[in-house]
Amino acid sequence: MKKFFHLIKEYVLPYKRLVGLNVSFNLLQILFSLFSIGMIVPFLGILFGKVQQTQAPSHFDFSITTLLQHGYYYLNLIILENGKNTALFIVSGFVVTMILFKNLFIYLANYHITAMRNGIVQDIRNKIYRKTLELPLSYYSNERKGDIIARMTSDVQEVEWSILNSLEMIFKEPLTIIFYVLTLFFMSVELSIFVLILLPISGLIIGRLGKKLRKVSGRVQQKMGVLLSIIDETLSGLRIIRAFNAEQKMWQRFRNANKIYTILMNKAHRRRYLASPVSEFLGVLVLIIVMCYGGNLVLLEKSNLPPEAFIGYIAIFSQIINPAKSFSSAYYAMQKGLASIDRINLILEAKNDILEIENPVSVSEFRESIEFKNVSFKYSEEYVLKNISFKIEKGKTVALVGQSGSGKSTLVDLLPRFFDVTEGEILIDGIPIKNYKIQDLRNLMGNVNQECILFNDSIFNNIAFGVRNPSQEEIISAAKVANANDFIMEMKNKYQSNIGDRGTKLSGGQRQRISIARAVLKNPPILILDEATSALDTESEYLVQDALMKLLKNRTSIVIAHRLSTIRHADIIYVLHGGKIVESGNHESLMQKNGIYRKLNDIQTI
Repeated sequence: MKKFFHLIKEYVLPYKRLVGLNVSFNLLQILFSLFSIGMIVPFLGILFGKVQQTQAPSHFDFSITTLLQHGYYYLNLIILENGKNTALFIVSGFVVTMILFKNLFIYLANYHITAMRNGIVQDIRNKIYRKTLELPLSYYSNERKGDIIARMTSDVQEVEWSILNSLEMIFKEPLTIIFYVLTLFFMSVELSIFVLILLPISGLIIGRLGKKLRKVSGRVQQKMGVLLSIIDETLSGLRIIRAFNAEQKMWQRFRNANKIYTILMNKAHRRRYLASPVSEFLGVLVLIIVMCYGGNLVLLEKSNLPPEAFIGYIAIFSQIINPAKSFSSAYYAMQKGLASIDRINLILEAKNDILEIENPVSVSEFRESIEFKNVSFKYSEEYVLKNISFKIEKGKTVALVGQSGSGKSTLVDLLPRFFDVTEGEILIDGIPIKNYKIQDLRNLMGNVNQECILFNDSIFNNIAFGVRNPSQEEIISAAKVANANDFIMEMKNKYQSNIGDRGTKLSGGQRQRISIARAVLKNPPILILDEATSALDTESEYLVQDALMKLLKNRTSIVIAHRLSTIRHADIIYVLHGGKIVESGNHESLMQKNGIYRKLNDIQTI
């Protein structure tokens, strides 16, 4: 229950006004419900001929006996003046009025809790999505993408269905039970004590079943994450799956995971469906025991309750069964939802290692240099980079070359703090980058990655990504620099054409040029080009390379390239091998060394 109360504190308290209105209307409907049921006693008194009192009681001591005496006195006056039939109609009309108001207040209570329930779901979704934007890239390296999506979708949905749908019952039913039990104590203390001894026994049985349901529900949501991961991998790798005739292998993998998920769902639903019959059986069993025990007291005249009041007592007690049943069902549902809360908290409570210092430095321009000082880095156990040191003066172009896995992309990922260095430090204008505001630091840089990251949106919005309110002319100008304007103008909707999921409606070269245009539009002082021209055909590569050469003249740039022909213009080239810088110099000096760079160049020439 600790997690449930944390959920209440975290998400429900901001809606305390709506909670207050809901509780108030619930109290009113409970009171009107009690009045309507309580009218059974005088109704039965008329039928059984108990209404015979002609004089008002001399005193009032707030007991069931005194209340009956006063009620019978006034009811007797009505009978004497209008007859028993009229008295029955008056009592019946009073009951109908009470029930009308009871249902009106039920509607008003639900009306206000609806806004709260949907608002909480919105808050949870917003909080999770915000957290996914803040978490470091290393977090996603260790997690299944499908499992993260499952937590953001099906787990949140489960919280809505299981917990928030139960909030109305959780706020209402305990109040109903408390008021009804107090009324029962007012009618007969002895009988009510007997009831309170029986009720906790049924509560313990329900609690044990709910605990088991929560355990199964956690496994269900975990398997849903596995299923979503398989679906995501299938859609992303459909071309490879078909190329390698792996449809049967993927089908078998999905079918096995789906079978396990179905088995767990069967267990969860069967235990959930057990809540209603178990609680109803226990409630009826307690009711029968109370009827036998109480009836025996009344027959032997060991109770102060007259027969019609005892029937009223049983009627009120029977009304506890439905709230208790609803509360137990809500408890079951809550246990299932708490399993989803546990999984959601794995994201919300995940540690973010990329943090700002207490008073970070603001920066809006790049003035002098970038310096790597004895930088080492590892993702887990093995070092990817070892003791890297070099300096990039403003306006210079630095190229990084080397075999795949030598640490080039990791090195440039350290500059915008996608990851933090394990040892050493990186400085911009003599200040460690950890001292800067992260947003300001990243505003200094523009990225064109080896893998084009585009969004299912228009070409205009993809180029404008990260820039506030650019004009059409600025977008077109950036596209021209990236040699993208011509093919864009040939499309049906031109710059408003949708490029599909991850840009699938475009060719590889077209996607890369849109990505380059996005970096051009941002116009940053520092450019990071990670295989920026790798997906272009020869003609487009030449045109884009020419445009980039002009763009880089007044800019500081770090270029990663496998095609050595594209970085011959670089002021200095660093050759990485095994996470270390093994050679450095310009193209001509490196060729004369007859080292790794010369070997790579000769292989590409051949």
